Amino acid sequence: MKFFLKLMLVFLSFATLVNGAGFLMPDQAFQPYAKVNEKMEIEAGITLGEEIYLYEKQLKMELLNSKDVSIKNIQKPTPVEHHGDAVYLDSPKYTLTLQDTSSNPGVKDIKLKISYQGCSEQGLCYEPYSKEFDLQVDTSKLSRESAAKEEPKAETAEKSETDLISDTIKNSGFFVILATFFVFGILLSLTPCVFPMIPIISGVIISQGEGLTTRKAFVLSVVYVLAMAIAYTIAGVLAGLFGSNLQAALQTPWVVYSFAGVFVALAMSMFGFYELKLPDAIVSRVSQNSSKTGFIGVAIMGFLSALIVGPCVAAPLAGALVYIGQTGDALLGAAALFSMSIGMGLPLILVGVSAGKFMPKPGAWMTMVNATFGVIMLAVAIWMLEKVIPADVAILLYGLLGLSFALYLGAFNNEGHIFKRSVAVILFIYSLTLFLSFLAGKASLTKPLEFLAGKSVASQVIQSEELHFEVITSIAELDAVLEQNKGKKIMLDFSAEWCVACKEFDEITFRDPSVISELKDFVLVRADVTANDENTKALNKKYGVFGPPVLIFFDEELNPINAKTIVGFTEPQKFLTHLKTVY
Repeated sequence: MKFFLKLMLVFLSFATLVNGAGFLMPDQAFQPYAKVNEKMEIEAGITLGEEIYLYEKQLKMELLNSKDVSIKNIQKPTPVEHHGDAVYLDSPKYTLTLQDTSSNPGVKDIKLKISYQGCSEQGLCYEPYSKEFDLQVDTSKLSRESAAKEEPKAETAEKSETDLISDTIKNSGFFVILATFFVFGILLSLTPCVFPMIPIISGVIISQGEGLTTRKAFVLSVVYVLAMAIAYTIAGVLAGLFGSNLQAALQTPWVVYSFAGVFVALAMSMFGFYELKLPDAIVSRVSQNSSKTGFIGVAIMGFLSALIVGPCVAAPLAGALVYIGQTGDALLGAAALFSMSIGMGLPLILVGVSAGKFMPKPGAWMTMVNATFGVIMLAVAIWMLEKVIPADVAILLYGLLGLSFALYLGAFNNEGHIFKRSVAVILFIYSLTLFLSFLAGKASLTKPLEFLAGKSVASQVIQSEELHFEVITSIAELDAVLEQNKGKKIMLDFSAEWCVACKEFDEITFRDPSVISELKDFVLVRADVTANDENTKALNKKYGVFGPPVLIFFDEELNPINAKTIVGFTEPQKFLTHLKTVY
C-alpha cells in the first residue's frame, strides 16, 4: 500500500510539472502503433506530438516469443541531426518484412515490442518507454527461410564490448550482474591506473604507528576500499545520469594542485616534520576512543583516491554508464559499479593487511619505513602533477626526488649495510640519468640515455612522429574534417592531457612500428577533450563517450562503426588484430 501511494505521488508530481510548464504528457507526446498489411508486412511507427522529437538510436522494434516468425528486413526513414544526435523530427514509419521459419504455415499470433525515447523542444526529456502489440500473421503468404537465417540484420549486427556489457546488465539477473562486475573489478585492479593506490593505502596503514594488529589493518583496509567504492559509484552514477565526465572535471589544474598538496603534506608528516591529526576538541566530540579518528582519515583518503587516482574509464565502467544513461536505472547501475569497485579494492585489502602484518618493530627500521613511504607519497604527488605540468618537468622532479632519497639512504656512506648502499647507488645513478636527460632536452623515464645515441635517436624520434593526428575540439571542427575525407579510412581518438591511459597509447601503441605502418592509410583525428568545456562535452555526448581514451572508426558514409569502438588502453598486438577487422 505504501509503495502504491508513493508511486501515485511521483506520478502526480510529474503530471503537475509537465502540465504546469506546458509540456505534453507522455501518451500525448508519443503514440506508437502497429498493424499488419495485405502483404503480411508490419507497418509500425510513432505519431509525435507538437515540438516532440525522437532519438533514432533509442527506437527499437523486436518480436517477442515468436519462434515461427522472424524479421527479415526493416525499412525506416533517414534521421536528421539535431542538437548533436540523430533524431526524427517527424513521425517515423517503419516497415518490417517478415519470414516464416516453421514447418507448418498458417495463421500465427505474434507480439511486437516497440521501445523509444524522445524529448520536447521546450527543454524536457522523457524517460524511455515501450509498448507491446498483439498481431496475427498468415505465414503461408510469407517467404520461407531456414532458421539459421531468421535473425534480422539489426539483431545480428556485431556489437562493441561496451554495448555487450550494457546488454549484460539489461538481460541478466541481479546477482549475475554483481558477480560479473566483481570479476571486471578484479581485472581492472591489474591495470596501471590502480597502482598509485598501493603506496597510498600502505602509507596510511603504516602511519597508524605502534600497536597496529593484523585485525585493525584489515578493518582499516576495508574502510579505505568501501570509501573508494562509494566515491566511485556516486561519480559513475552522476556521470551516467547527467552525461558529464566528472573525472575530467576533477582534472582542472587547481584541483590537481590541491590534492597533490595533500600528498606532499602526508609525506612531510612521514618525514617527522609534524604530526597530522584532528584537533583534540574535535576528537573528543567524534569519539571517546581517539583511535577511531584513524578510521576517519583512512576513509577520507579512500574517497579522495578514488576521485583523483582511480582507474581510467574502461569497458565495464563505460558499459554501466551507457546503461544508466539510456535507461535512467541508476539503482542497478550503482549496484554494478559498487560491485566492480569492491573487486578493484580486493587486492588493495591484501596490500593493507600485509602492511599491518609485516610492520617492523619500533626503532631505526620504523624511521626508515616512514621515510620510504614519505618518498612514495611525493612520487604520487608528482604523478598527479603530470596531468597539468610539462612531461620533462615531471621527469626532472622524479630525478631530484630520487637523488635526494639515494643520498638519504647513504649512497656514499661507507658505514651502511652493503645491500642498502647498493640500492642507494643504483637509485642515484638512475636518478642522475633522468636529470641529465632533462638537461639534454630528451627527458624520458624508460630511456633516459637516448640522447647519447646520436643518429639512431634522431631516427627513432622521426619514426615516433610518423603518426600525425589532426586535433579538433568541437563538433563543427570534426564535421569539417570528416566531410573533407569522406570515403577514406578514418579513426577518431578521444584523448586528454590528464588521461594516463591516453599517454600509454601515445608512448606504447602509437609508437609501435607495426601500428605506425598499419595506420598510414588512415586519416587520424584527435578529439582533445582536456578542457572539458561545453564544446568538448557536446562532442563526448554525440558519440557516447564518458571519458578517454576512446577510439572510433567511421565507414564510407561517415557513420561510426559502433561495433569496432575501442574503450581504454590497448596493447599494440591486440590493437593490430582489432584494426584488421574494422575495414
